[in-house]
Amino acid sequence: MHKLAREVRFSVDPFSKRNVIGSNSYCSKPCGEELSVYFSLLTELEGRVDNDTGFVVNVTEIDKAVRAKAVPLFEERIRENFGSGIGVSYFDLYEMLKRSWGLISDEFEGNKLIRLVLSINPFRKLSIDSEDSKVFYYSEKFEFAAMHQLWNEKFSEEENYDRFGKCANPNGHGHNYIAEITVKKSADDEDKGWTERFEKIVDENFISVVDHKNLNEDVEAFSDKNPTVENITSFAWDKLKGKFGGAELSSITIWETDRTYCTYSG
Repeated sequence: MHKLAREVRFSVDPFSKRNVIGSNSYCSKPCGEELSVYFSLLTELEGRVDNDTGFVVNVTEIDKAVRAKAVPLFEERIRENFGSGIGVSYFDLYEMLKRSWGLISDEFEGNKLIRLVLSINPFRKLSIDSEDSKVFYYSEKFEFAAMHQLWNEKFSEEENYDRFGKCANPNGHGHNYIAEITVKKSADDEDKGWTERFEKIVDENFISVVDHKNLNEDVEAFSDKNPTVENITSFAWDKLKGKFGGAELSSITIWETDRTYCTYSG
């Protein structure tokens, strides 16, 4: 089985009923008018490759289904809520994801819809993995800068440089890390203040512990353990697990560079 994902980017002007489609789907289509609310909706399918076409499904069919059925749903709800002066909550977005699932799930030549991911901005996203899901997943990215050295006293100097390369530099080296924290939350718990608390919990329990630190020297957990991206990710898990009250920690991904990352789920 293959998994195929396609991202559709679109914008909604919450104060205008005029739909400006635009011509640049890479940016946003519909493109909104003037200042608009931007989203991207990623659709992930699971299916077998067709021998004649080499496709699971032609991605243009995903585009058509999402733009014809899901995008109008978002446009209607956002304009209705903004017009009433009540805004759009994460729980509203969750409901729109569920309704979108029902509208598009049968549009893909028998292939199974397995996930919808709504990006609210480049650093926050919501996702669901079934139409009747009672939970949604919320992800947010954070940044921190830190330095480390990778070294093991059990190895000779030659072995350390052989195993760790430039990372064995005795003076250490630094990274600008990105951490994406994902929690699973019940859709029945409409606590509108939880995202502010979520950020504070991550900052106080993890980011402030590692940001602008020499991980080997300043973080006790790494006094006898190499601060690799793998170990930093599991350290973050230990610091955050059980801290989110009505939400359950689901996964943590940490990027050491834009080419290297590790995900840990306990």
